[in-house]
Amino acid sequence: MQNPSELLAANHEWVQKKLSVSPKFFEDLSHDQQPEFLWIGCSDSRVPAEEVTGASPGQLFVHRNVANLVIHTDFNMLAVLQYAVEVLKVRHIIVCGHYGCGGVMNAMSNKDLGLINKWLRHIKDVYRLHQHELDRLITSTGKYDRLVELNVIEQVKHVVETSIIQKSWATIGLPEVHGWVYDMRTGLLKELVNYDRNSHIEPIFRYDID
Repeated sequence: MQNPSELLAANHEWVQKKLSVSPKFFEDLSHDQQPEFLWIGCSDSRVPAEEVTGASPGQLFVHRNVANLVIHTDFNMLAVLQYAVEVLKVRHIIVCGHYGCGGVMNAMSNKDLGLINKWLRHIKDVYRLHQHELDRLITSTGKYDRLVELNVIEQVKHVVETSIIQKSWATIGLPEVHGWVYDMRTGLLKELVNYDRNSHIEPIFRYDID
């Protein structure tokens, strides 16, 4: 597709397909949303959350940014997280990165990219934390793929370090928090890490929740 009119035409076709299967599809969808999942993913256009998971409208509450980062001063992300947990009562949070991530690749370089340097700095910190492991890898592709994975794992830790998650764990025992990676070369998703209310959190990040 090369222009917006093609997107609009495709939308009309999509609507007709949905209505042909379920005439009340949009009427039912408009009443409320009760997603089971919050998806925190990358903005990369090749990784649409609903498409790669086979989810239907209303099943995923989605937040995306460059390199699927969970930054504790990002009030956009925190607002999404709080709403998903406290209002929508999602049962699962998925942080999903992907191999071939441009944000991770650029963070591994010394390029001056302007404003986005500030954002990618958080991935450079992940590299610094795991430099001993990464520097032992022989190929650049191996380093790159492993940093993608380590970035997901660190962002999952950032999620469970929030008071939002810890309060919810203390009251209802949910949500579970998952770290996934998507391989564009195969189309497959893989789980890297999984946290629940019984998982270990470093003491310095634990809050005294009444």
